[in-house]
Amino acid sequence: MPDSLHLQELTPDNFDAAVDLKVRPDQEHLVSPVVKSIAEAYVHPGVAWPRLVCDGDEIVGFLMAFFDIDWTGEGVDFRSGLWRLNIADGKQGRGYGRFAVEALAAEIRRRGGTRLTTTWHAEADGPGDFYLGLGFRPTGETSGGQTVGALELA
Repeated sequence: MPDSLHLQELTPDNFDAAVDLKVRPDQEHLVSPVVKSIAEAYVHPGVAWPRLVCDGDEIVGFLMAFFDIDWTGEGVDFRSGLWRLNIADGKQGRGYGRFAVEALAAEIRRRGGTRLTTTWHAEADGPGDFYLGLGFRPTGETSGGQTVGALELA
């Protein structure tokens, strides 16, 4: 992977470019648009961690993470993980998604976490193979009709 890959905070200067980021048309039903993620980050400021995935100065993707959320609402199962991942149309298959997940895993480790949780649509055209290829394993749970997977960060 190029050394120029990095995560970047959203700013007024990159907001329009972030909102303009689109996945392939055949994937639009699988992931919410970036503008929705930014709105969710605004209303969940203590939970959401939105970042742009950049290759040098070029924005190639968007991720939004969550840290230490009460997964079941019962105060006993706190999780951190990937809430949203959008890699731009024409930029997929170049390692940007892998980089984003690995960068998030490093951030979770930095915060003392040992597990990364995410969800995905289990449809044939969904991202399940991508996540399984990164080492995620289904937990047997579903959330919002999606498969829940976890990656151990030992």
